[in-house]
Amino acid sequence: MSMTDPIADLLTRIRNANGARKEQVDVPWSRQKEAIVRVVVEEGFLQSFSVVEENEKRTLRVVLRYDQNHRPVMKVVKRISRPSLRVYVGAKEIEPIRGGLGIHVLSTPSGVLVDREARKRNVGGELLCSIW
Repeated sequence: MSMTDPIADLLTRIRNANGARKEQVDVPWSRQKEAIVRVVVEEGFLQSFSVVEENEKRTLRVVLRYDQNHRPVMKVVKRISRPSLRVYVGAKEIEPIRGGLGIHVLSTPSGVLVDREARKRNVGGELLCSIW
């Protein structure tokens, strides 16, 4: 069965695992999901990820990150652009979120980038999600 919005599924699985204080979560692999998780790991909201191959199927294993009081570092994960309503922004239209404490993840012609990097490279694109 095909999935209508695989990015929303990725974000929901991460959000649910954070709420349940799980150490890691497994998600069906795709290049775009891997690129999104890579960017979020580089920004410090997730601890790490790896691609696991079992029975000729790839799975993205995401290790969640918590602070010293075992509270999730990633408080809010919000899907912005979705299949029924795409949201595109230009480089100059990208607003910082939460005074620079959060990030927007964008799909640009230069690949999946965070808002700061997209502004620096002067590229716009599809606003996938916001995290803080």
